[in-house]
This record gives sequence, C-alpha cells and structure tokens, in this order.
Amino acid sequence: MPNLITHICGTRATTLNAMGMREMQSRAYDARNAQYLLIKSPPASGKSRALMYIGLDKITNQGLKKVIVAVPERSIGNSFKTTILKPSGFFADWLVPPKYNLTTAGGGQKTEAVAEFLGSQESILVCTHATLRFAYEKLGAAAFADCVIAIDEFHHTSADVGSKLGELVRGLIADGRPHVVAMTGSYFRGDTYPVLRPEDENRFARVTYTYYEQLATYEYLKTLGIGYHFYSGSYLDAIGEIFDTTKKTIVHIPSVNSAETPMEKTLQVDTILDHISGGDASRVNRDEATGFYHVECPDGRLLKVADLVDDSPYREQVLESLRRVEAREDLDLIIALGMAKEGFDWIWCEHVLTVGYRNSMTEIIQIIGRATRDAEGKTHAQFTNLVAEPIDDRAVVTDAVNNMLKAISCSLIMEQVLAPNFNFQTRVPNGPPPGVPGPGVPIQIRGLQEPSTDRVREIVQDQLDELKIHVLNDQHIQTAIVHPDAFTPAEINTVLIPRVIERTYPDLTADQTNEIRHALLLDFNFKSAVAPEPGDPESVTSDNLETRREGENVLIKLARKFVNLDELSIDLIDSINPFEHAYEILAKTLDERVLRTIHSTVVAGRLPMNDEEAAMLWPSIKAFVKSRQREPNLNAQDPREQRLAHALAIIRAARRAVIA
Repeated sequence: MPNLITHICGTRATTLNAMGMREMQSRAYDARNAQYLLIKSPPASGKSRALMYIGLDKITNQGLKKVIVAVPERSIGNSFKTTILKPSGFFADWLVPPKYNLTTAGGGQKTEAVAEFLGSQESILVCTHATLRFAYEKLGAAAFADCVIAIDEFHHTSADVGSKLGELVRGLIADGRPHVVAMTGSYFRGDTYPVLRPEDENRFARVTYTYYEQLATYEYLKTLGIGYHFYSGSYLDAIGEIFDTTKKTIVHIPSVNSAETPMEKTLQVDTILDHISGGDASRVNRDEATGFYHVECPDGRLLKVADLVDDSPYREQVLESLRRVEAREDLDLIIALGMAKEGFDWIWCEHVLTVGYRNSMTEIIQIIGRATRDAEGKTHAQFTNLVAEPIDDRAVVTDAVNNMLKAISCSLIMEQVLAPNFNFQTRVPNGPPPGVPGPGVPIQIRGLQEPSTDRVREIVQDQLDELKIHVLNDQHIQTAIVHPDAFTPAEINTVLIPRVIERTYPDLTADQTNEIRHALLLDFNFKSAVAPEPGDPESVTSDNLETRREGENVLIKLARKFVNLDELSIDLIDSINPFEHAYEILAKTLDERVLRTIHSTVVAGRLPMNDEEAAMLWPSIKAFVKSRQREPNLNAQDPREQRLAHALAIIRAARRAVIA
C-alpha cells in the first residue's frame, strides 16, 4: 500500500540574542524568576541550555545555592555536561564537577554523593531521576531548601499516589523553599494520569514553544516527514526496503513481549548487521576502542554501529563512546530497545525507524524528537513506524493511519490530545450537585460499583494501561479498529474484550472480568469523548457521545482537558464502539502555516473572541509590532500579548475568507 507521509516545513533562519540565546531559550529566561517553572518545548529545541541559563541566574542573582538536574536515564546526562557560555555573551559558564556528574560511567554510592554535594561548596550536580528519588527519601525535602531542582522529561512525574517522582515534586512544593524547573518535550499531561494535581499545576509559570516555531528558525533542517510502512511476515524481512544505510539512523527494535518480536533481541541485532554487511559475517567487527561495531557494506562503505540492545560489559563502553560523538563521521547507526528515545542527543540523526505499534503519544513525540535537531548537511528528518499490516481493506487502514497523523499533528503544537485518567466514582449521597466536579474531577457513572475485591482494585488502579496494550494488540480487536463494520459494538464490548481479559487474567471470576471490562470501556470511551464548553448548545451528552464530523471545529474539542459528564449508563457504554471515536482527517501535508492555523483554532476554544472585538484590538496589535519589532505570540507569558496574538489570527482568517 502507499506509504502515508506528512511534512512540516521550516521557513526562516534562526537568530541569537546578545547573550547567545535562541528564541525559545530567551523566552524561558524571561520567566527565570518564577519559583516553579514549566518549559514545554519540542525535543532538540534547546531546553537543556535554557536550564543552564536559568540555573546560573538563580544561583548568581536569586539567592539559591545549588542546581540539581535529574534525567530519566544516564545516557541523557550528556545534554547537561560542562558548557562554556561566556564567549556567546552570557555572564557565566555551566561547570559540572566531574565527581558530581553522577550519570557518567562508574559505580559508587550515588545517594551518598548527593548528600556530600549538598554539604559542599560546589553548585551543580547531574543525576538520574532514581538517584534524586532515593536521596529525597533519605534526606527529606528540607535538605533541598536552597536548591533549584530541574527535572528533565517531566512527563515521568505523575499525580498518581504511587508515583515516587510525583511525591517528590509535591513534597518540594509543600516545603515551599526549593525552586523547581520542569522540562518536557511533549504535552504537559501524560497519556494516562495527570502529571500534577490541578492545585500544584496552577503554581507553575509556563513557557511553551511549538514545533512550527522551532522548525521555522532552523538553519539547515527544513522538513520533517512522518511515515507508516506495513509489512507481512517478519519485520526483519521487510526492514531492508526502508532502511537507507546512507542516512544517520536510530533503529528501535520491538519490545521483547510484543507480537512483532520474531526472535531473541540479540539475534535481531545480528540479523540487522547481517543485512548491512550483505550476509558476510567477516565484514562485522567490534572496535575495541569504542565498543562500536564496524560493518563493511557490499559497496565498500564502513558503517559505525552502536548496539544499545546488548547487555554485556560492552554496554558501558558504548554509552561512554556515545558521549564523545561530536562529528558526523563518528557514528552511522544506533540499534536500541528501550534507550535512545527521550532526551538522547545525537544531532546528526536524520531517520528514526521504529518497529511495532506505539500506544503512547508521549513516546511517539519523544522518538520523533531524536531526528529533529538542526545540523549542517541535514535538510530532512524522517520518522518511520514499521508495523504489521492489519488484516483488512487497505483503504480502511489508510484512514486509521490518518487518525494517528492527526493526533501527532496536534501534539506537535504542544496541545493535549488525550484526556487524563480519572478516579471514577459512583454517585455519593450528599455529594456535589450534578455537573459540579469534586476533587480529582470525578464523573458519576450510573451502574458502576466500587471494586468488589482487592484483586479487581489492583488491576483497575495499577494495570489498566498494560491491559489496554493486550487489548489493542489482539488480532480481532485490530480488525475492529480499522474496520468498524466488521463487528457490532455489543460484540466488541461483551465478547472480544472479555476474551482478552480472561486470557490475561485467567484467575478472575466472570463477575470480576465484567467489572474490569466496565473500567476498561470507561477509560477507552472517555479518552475519545469530547468535552463541552459551558453553554455550548452541542455539549456532549449520553445521547450524542460519538464524535461528530465538524471539520476544523473538532480541533477545539481535541484540546479540552476534561470530560464533565454528570451521569452515564453502563448499558449505554456497551452500545458504543470504543474505537470509533476518531479525529477528523487533516490534510496529509502540513507546513508552518497550517500548524499555526491549527494552533490558533485550539486557542480560540480557550479565549473566545468575536470579529468585532478583534477589530478593536487592531491598533494595539500595530503598536505592539512597532515597539517590539515582532508579532504578538500565542505562547507568551503575558495574557495581554496572548489576546493580541489571538485577535491577529482572527483578523487574518477574516481576510482569507474575503479573498476566497
């Protein structure tokens, strides 16, 4: 079938200010005085250096003593290594003492190292999320009173009571003395649980920078392609069709437990290397100096390959060698399983080839970000998802992939496209009146009971995401997703889904299976339902839950954060196909203008304004442009500037309508 590709184009060159900051970094630095700051910006947009500027200002000018940077995994720590900033115009350099970069190779008691650092005269430490969590559990929030805690890939935090990182952030906020800088390359909320509780989230000042702003400022990289390619049989037989060895590439092989995995993980790596060498094992050798494989292609080219799947002692050597990669010719290919996805910095990467379905939008956006760094000689970046071809009509599959492209498009403008999970509650006597959500935004569900056993409660609260993966990987369910006419909603909800639950949890009784089925359906349906605006005559009710075909207007509904349904019948849920709520189809070609238009449409749902109000603001818009030498920005911290930017978008839309 034809591959589905979307392109996003950049149009203008980047500029640096007098302190050497790019546009996003300057925007973040303007908010440096905030005690709690969230930087929501695409991968490769410069968040790590923005943190350096902010952290150095806080310990130089704001009375803080130390900066602790926490990253999800050690391979990401290199993004925060010692960086010389003075020659570019900044007042200080970012200097990380080698003994306090706890993400480099080597053992040692890292928790004790954090404690030692807090009592030392040094100012900067880099560690992993896990090290920070352990230090917090041992030392308590008070030990970090004079510190800036910078958390990279902040979407790892969760408002769920079981999240240790979330508990740490809440503890720091409750103490009131530390400063927190949170950075994420995807939308603020996670795929399942809210990142922060609303009362904590509201404390954060936000700096937002979108993909269209980022690509528009790049000097070299001009286009981003997103493609879905399908195979039958084993992916290892098909990977050669799309694996261009002349491109700097990261290959993510499928999860060891996924249906796409044809063999043991190291054998998959061997097969890929065999493909590169043309089947001649003598052309594959490991370089003792770097740990990289040197693979000779049949045409004589030599490829340097980093194997991050290997669990042998070579792993540490390969990770250390990756930290030293600085030139284009130092590396050609990375093969990874769970690594090299988020925060991983290899600016020369121009193609990320990922095998298998990815059920997390956060993961997809992070993977795309591995290829979107600007580098000399790189004009195009490509994300390719190689997936098993569903057993259905190809035109229907095309529509299903379009739905994924639409969701990615909204995520690229840093908008939330998935509703957060909720603690579903039954109607409580003397509770809040209908339509008024209580703590945690509960939703009243008619017919839903509290879990009957601890086993059911455990599955619903802690394992629902894993169960959803099992459901989505089921062959019959996949047919229902791409071809909704194949099964009725009742068959999906009362036959297909229960079968998956029974296979996954064979110890459950029929009643317990039904309870979990209800919880699963609620999760699927509410993440696809659209939320009403107050007073919206087309508010979502139990009679019209299905997404209506409304063209661009659906984008407004996609970005709304909460579902606010007072009462929904379990019987009604059984009559709804949980996979039928789909996004409206966008054009396959996206450029900066289209993404900017989408963003304006989404903002319009949050900041209502009519044409007359926009026209009244025209003199203020002209004055703003004259004084600032730029247009007002929708992502500005200043609400007034946001309003002017929204008015400008309305005026331009009206002009286009007149011309048309």
